[in-house]
Amino acid sequence: MSIGSQLTVLQDNNLRSLYILVLLFYCVCADLIAQSKFENLDVFELQYARDPQVSPSGDKILYVRTEMDIMKDGKSSSIWIMNIDGSNHKKLTSSLNNEFSPRWSPDGNMISYISNSEDGNGSEIFIFWVESNQYTSISQLNGSPTSLKWSPDGNYIGFLMFVPDQTLQLVTPPTKPENAVWADKPRITERLKHEADGSGYMKEGFTHIFYISYGGGAPRQVTSENYNHYSFDWMKDSDGFIFSSNYTEDWEYDFRNSELYKIDKNGSNIHQLTTRNGPDYEPAISPDGKRIAYLGYDDKVQTYQVNNLYLINTDGGDRTKIDINLDREISSPRWSGDGKKIFFMYDNEGNTKIAHTTLDGKVTKIIDDVGGTTIGRPYGGGSYSISKNGKVSYTITSPYHPADVAIYDGKSSDRLTHLNKDLLNGKDLGKIEEIWYNSSVDGRRIQGWIAKPPGFKPNKKYPLIVENHGGPISNYGDRFSPEILLYSAAGYVVFYPNPRGSTSYGEEFGNLLYHNYPGEDYNDVMDGVDIIISKGYIDEKNLFVTGGSAGGIMTAWIIGKTNRFRASAVIKPVMNWISKTLVADNYYGYAYSRYEGQPWENFNHYWSFSPLSLVGNIETPTMVMVGLNDLRTPPSEAKQLYHALKLRKIETVYVEIPGAYHNISNKPSQLITKIDHILYWFNKYRD
Repeated sequence: MSIGSQLTVLQDNNLRSLYILVLLFYCVCADLIAQSKFENLDVFELQYARDPQVSPSGDKILYVRTEMDIMKDGKSSSIWIMNIDGSNHKKLTSSLNNEFSPRWSPDGNMISYISNSEDGNGSEIFIFWVESNQYTSISQLNGSPTSLKWSPDGNYIGFLMFVPDQTLQLVTPPTKPENAVWADKPRITERLKHEADGSGYMKEGFTHIFYISYGGGAPRQVTSENYNHYSFDWMKDSDGFIFSSNYTEDWEYDFRNSELYKIDKNGSNIHQLTTRNGPDYEPAISPDGKRIAYLGYDDKVQTYQVNNLYLINTDGGDRTKIDINLDREISSPRWSGDGKKIFFMYDNEGNTKIAHTTLDGKVTKIIDDVGGTTIGRPYGGGSYSISKNGKVSYTITSPYHPADVAIYDGKSSDRLTHLNKDLLNGKDLGKIEEIWYNSSVDGRRIQGWIAKPPGFKPNKKYPLIVENHGGPISNYGDRFSPEILLYSAAGYVVFYPNPRGSTSYGEEFGNLLYHNYPGEDYNDVMDGVDIIISKGYIDEKNLFVTGGSAGGIMTAWIIGKTNRFRASAVIKPVMNWISKTLVADNYYGYAYSRYEGQPWENFNHYWSFSPLSLVGNIETPTMVMVGLNDLRTPPSEAKQLYHALKLRKIETVYVEIPGAYHNISNKPSQLITKIDHILYWFNKYRD
């Protein structure tokens, strides 16, 4: 072989080797890219911050850090502390028990918090001394405390706690023989509300106000009347409380009403401060102790109402409404240190914000993107606190990370933690885009979001999942959602809209479903589907729809109205408003505010808005899913859809989640199995 031929062979071999190396490199890179998506087991690696508490002097921040536990399939919570610039970030105590509700003493020298008791019998109140780094339990309670609040003089900690009452018993059973094993006694009730989703059958009793010395000792019960007591605040002199309750004779049936009351620390001199038909709640005493800021409204008995901010003197005089002209529901009123402003939270167009107002109603929005504490779907949430010098600590979120801690110093915000940096930085989470469009019904502007899958290419056709939110008095937004990420990581474009009836768009928009639900919200959702299809990257033959609770109602309504979707997943729905409103834990709350009269008074009205009335139209293959312990939309509702579809021989499957209440993805594995089953069903029918 000539030298030239040898060189040619050598060059060919080199090119062949180079080609193989490039191919191997491409395969490795492609594999790495495939591995970089958000995966179902990543749910167990998520962490998030909640309940941030800035110190009175504004130099330190406490917060609750929540982590997922893959071995116990739950969540663990611990308290962490850091400097205002994020430095010296560390766990507060060495305890392995769950810790939550940290609160600074007024002088900043002590921290109260709640932690699981060592004996496993509820929770106890603990004190942490900042200078010595020592901590100890100061209580031996018969129940679990909530809503810790220091007295202004720093000597006491107020809290709420449930006090059991005598169990109703109609007959005296005969004496059973020694060592005999008999069946459990019957449960008997005569209460209007006797069960609650998330906890089950309610024990007889009431929630009362207590306080305990920071040095320990016996807790003192302040209230004793047989009513439930809610939000409260200490009087400036630390000798009494302002609280919200309903002391009316017909309080069970007057469930939308509450008033503000004043009471001495020893439980005497109860004085009612407000009187109207509607709720008054979340009292906050001004720094000078003379006025109370609180929330409330005059009840119009409608589906949705925006609340208002009020001031009243601590003696009940000079009640005034602060006209903030916001037309948004507000929450968590807090006074500034100088008493000249009141801070609050509110949702606007799917984004949670913090603002403050002067006492004459001049509102200034200071913070966006609050939230990230509702792990699952992109709902609102979050919290904040204020130092005496006006620094605000809060939970911050985005579609790409759950709640972290941030600080606002009066001029700008700074994100202090990145709790999921190691988990999420190497992953392609796709892209979330906001969309606005006009409703075909009346031209109203409708907002939604589009989640595009990792590696999205605009010239490619993708299947579409429509994810309908619950409530319906609620909203989705530009917030973190592992469920949305798992859908998009599976190669789907996800559309999640806020149709009429959603909150964060004003009272009139939120009340459009009054006596009309489901109604034109269906059109708002379908209009959004058409707009997204018009963008050119959706495969019209591969449309899918799902949603839970009110989103399950909307999904069932949609497939009863149209056959455009290849498959649906109806999660924890209401199918029959007549049965739902007489079976659910909140059965008493629908008449008049949601529908006209009681079901037996207006049967046709309730039936006309029941998705079951459309079940004869359904041709869409449908998965039905519900938690076995769900008391809000009970399994009997889901079974009505499943059984009807089976009788009609429509392709369907019924999925029950053992141990789950209405929050069907409360445990990490439940969130995973929910999405895995929905994706299995959609992939089965995906063309």
